[in-house]
Amino acid sequence: MKQSTLHNEKIAIMLSFIPGLGQIYNHQKTKGILFVMIFLLEIIEITFWGSSAVSGLITLGKVPMEDHSLFLLIEGTMQIIIFSLMICFHLYNLHDAKVVAGQLKMGKKVSQNRNEMISNLVENGFSYLLVIPAYLLMLFVIVFPVLVTIFIAFTNYDFKHIPPYRLIEWVGAKNFINILQLSTFRNAFSSVFTWTVIWTFFATSLQIIIGVFTALVMNQKFVKFKRIFGVIFLLPWAVPAFVSIMSFSNFFNDSIGAMNLQVIPLIEKIFPFFSFELIPWKTDPFWSKIAIILIQAWLGFPYIYILTTGILQSIPNELYEAATVDGANRNQKFWKITCPMILAVSSPTFITQYTFNFNNFSVIYLFNNGGPGSIGGGAGSTDILISWIYKLTTQNSPQFSMASAVTLVISLLIIMVSLISFRKFNSFNMGGN
Repeated sequence: MKQSTLHNEKIAIMLSFIPGLGQIYNHQKTKGILFVMIFLLEIIEITFWGSSAVSGLITLGKVPMEDHSLFLLIEGTMQIIIFSLMICFHLYNLHDAKVVAGQLKMGKKVSQNRNEMISNLVENGFSYLLVIPAYLLMLFVIVFPVLVTIFIAFTNYDFKHIPPYRLIEWVGAKNFINILQLSTFRNAFSSVFTWTVIWTFFATSLQIIIGVFTALVMNQKFVKFKRIFGVIFLLPWAVPAFVSIMSFSNFFNDSIGAMNLQVIPLIEKIFPFFSFELIPWKTDPFWSKIAIILIQAWLGFPYIYILTTGILQSIPNELYEAATVDGANRNQKFWKITCPMILAVSSPTFITQYTFNFNNFSVIYLFNNGGPGSIGGGAGSTDILISWIYKLTTQNSPQFSMASAVTLVISLLIIMVSLISFRKFNSFNMGGN
């Protein structure tokens, strides 16, 4: 008890400004030595690598052919993450010293030797041991590339500044200003962004409507051979999207495609009062946009069909029976029971479908390479933002910094729209709040 009354939390915290000393003061010598060793490794890392990495990030090099600006930017970004981990370690060190000192002051037993520390870690910190590696992996796999992209957006990294022959320089918000002020990029961004929104809305809405409609039809009692139809509806999902898109690219070919040579003549034979000319599916921007919207609806509706079918089968029949007793008709049952139940469960999935199609690169690029034609700034008439970014980085005159700036704009838009949408649906209200 005498030891507990003399133990001072403030002293433990003050000593912990040098990691490990607070733990040694708290009679945890093994932990203290470990923390001191980590602190020494931090000093060595900062002295021999960290300081130069941060300096390189600030200057991005001084001598062409000797300094590689891109490598310096990447190394500096890595060092920022390492510094963040160091800060987390120091905060934990202070917190641990304070908590253990408080326990000693109250006369509680704390783990002191190595065996007690390991036993305590297994009992109370096993979940952290499982989670920490995943967080570290996420830090370097997700956060690190995002930070590099953010930094590149504030540089002049383009075809005129390819390291090590030319050094990259910091230019501030110039790339974002150019998107709004330079006529080439302003017009291209405006056109591409408008079409991206139109494409996202119509392609996703159409696949959701078709998926929900087919599920509703197949859920009716009068429908026969449901399993056969179910397999047929899953075929677009079973075939690899790459193969389907390339097949549709040939199918909609203006001169030799089956759509113009076989399907349209067949429609004219069945309905003689209709007369169609050859439709320029791949040479006219309007018809190209119609084609890729139809293709995405074909590719995307099976997933919605499966999801909605599961929801419909989980709705209790008692709800419909009670509605029938109350005199509700089919439309009222759908709008008051079926539709709310579908939205309550599947609204998060519907939102992710919209965000996915906002960045759906494969359909746009594989069908017609973002064409036909060009609208300036390296963008084609059917390019969406993500395919335009790809072209900005792979064309003969790559604009890496501009592509990064557009990427950040896309990310912010998707995050804001997704957060607003998530807050609107009851499926995200947990605990009745």
